[in-house]
Amino acid sequence: MTMLIPARETLFRKMTVIAKILGFFGLSSCGLPPVPNEPVSLHDVSKKEEVAVFFIGNSYSFDVPKKFRKIAESRGRKVRFGHSTFSGWTLAKHAAHLPTLEKLRQGKWHVVVIQEYSLVPAQDERMRRMVMDPAISFFVSEARALGAVPLLYQTWGRRDGDPNFPGDDFISMNSRVRKGYLAASHIAGGVTIVPAGDAWEREFVAGRGSDLFLEDGSHPSSYGNEITAREFYRVIFCVD
Repeated sequence: MTMLIPARETLFRKMTVIAKILGFFGLSSCGLPPVPNEPVSLHDVSKKEEVAVFFIGNSYSFDVPKKFRKIAESRGRKVRFGHSTFSGWTLAKHAAHLPTLEKLRQGKWHVVVIQEYSLVPAQDERMRRMVMDPAISFFVSEARALGAVPLLYQTWGRRDGDPNFPGDDFISMNSRVRKGYLAASHIAGGVTIVPAGDAWEREFVAGRGSDLFLEDGSHPSSYGNEITAREFYRVIFCVD
């Protein structure tokens, strides 16, 4: 099993406090004041008889929608989902892909989940601003124009970190991913975040990090998808 040295566990606890403070400003929970510019709130969406959720992303989103629906249905909630997910795709590629836009605009969605390619949020600020932020802002605007609530799907660090960063590891990369999504949320005018990466980090602290990944150290195992889907249920249905 994967374990953290005490210094990293202390770092994680500090990050958790920071995340809670950021959540106070409306970035991570529908139980808090509404995010500016949203046509409806997650609180309103969570009361609907059937919630329609559209996922835009890549392989990190392949199995999450089904897991999320299964969790919701086990708790008496109805979910309809759709997706435009292609292995290795960035959000910029989706923004230029007419079928993605058609599915988004014609599906009568209540929630639109926006997920960037896994390495992009962990890059330096200059690269994020060029590649990630414009595409996220585009899809956030699209979702709001359709009367849907946009959600940013905060993914996780790779098991051994980003291979382009010498000496990197899960904790360091996960911290950069978190920072990237928080910055993108701010630039897009305040967008609620589904903090899957934070949930994964808690599993690392608990010694279950090795259970989250497939052998490639990047993609989620069935257990990793389960942890992620639970976060989607918690955020979308306003469960504390």
